[in-house]
Formats: sequence, structure tokens, C-alpha cells
Amino acid sequence: MEDPIKPGGNNSVWKVAALVTALGTNFAICTIGGFYFGSWLDKLWLTNGVGIGLGVLTGIAVGIVGIVALIRSVMRGK
Repeated sequence: MEDPIKPGGNNSVWKVAALVTALGTNFAICTIGGFYFGSWLDKLWLTNGVGIGLGVLTGIAVGIVGIVALIRSVMRGK
């Protein structure tokens, strides 16, 4: 498998664009999902903002873990 970042590769620009799009989408979906999960926790716990804060921070952490996993899989060539 050829390196997606190597210049002059077959459609390398599109592979890099797809990777960047996947990274951004993964992070955004995890963060937004954390927001909605936190909103649900706020309704459950009858608090104002604590659940949302925890949910967003959890979503960010999950997004970072997903990004690291995606980058590792691309670097290994899988």
C-alpha cells in the first residue's frame, strides 16, 4: 500500500482530504454526542450545566481516542 501523504501517489490528495474529513467528523460527532448525553444527565440529576460539562468533556476525550486510533490504523497501513 502506498503512503497517502507521499506526493505524486495515486489520488494522494483525495486520501489525505478523506482522512482529515474523517478526523474532524469523528471529533465533532463525539463532542455533540457528549453534549446530548450531558443534557440527558442534567435532566436526570436535576442540575444546571454539570451534566453537560461532564458530557462534553467525555465526548472530547472519546473523540481524541478515536482520532488516535484512526491515525494509528492509517500509519500501519490497515
